[in-house]
Amino acid sequence: MHTEEFARLLGKIVKDFQTHMEDNLAPSLTTSQLSVLEVMSQQELQSLKPSDLIPFLSTTPAAVTMLLDRMERGELIRRDRDETDRRIVWVSITDKGKEELERGVSIRNTYLNGILDRISTHNQQLLIYLLGKISGGKS
Repeated sequence: MHTEEFARLLGKIVKDFQTHMEDNLAPSLTTSQLSVLEVMSQQELQSLKPSDLIPFLSTTPAAVTMLLDRMERGELIRRDRDETDRRIVWVSITDKGKEELERGVSIRNTYLNGILDRISTHNQQLLIYLLGKISGGKS
């Protein structure tokens, strides 16, 4: 079995990636905030409710609220009460949030391209296929 070697390599890859992202996104953005901005930009809506983010972030409503609080303080998002039902809060990306999203995606893509450039195009396709298989996703 290759379980121990797989665990070691996966741990190193994840740690290196997280360290790179946190170091390069700071001080105005975190990886969690980048994930929120990406989800919001991928939904073809101008605004969404905080509860709409929960399935994409695999977290609790309280954690989403705390994350959105920090993002609002950082002027990455804006919260607005619904005009007809004041209980509903709509979250939207600010211009600063759009700029930070673009910056964060660029940082991530540059890093990952550097990693993938270490192997041939064929092996990149094979790696993505195999990762899809073990992640349970469609390949």
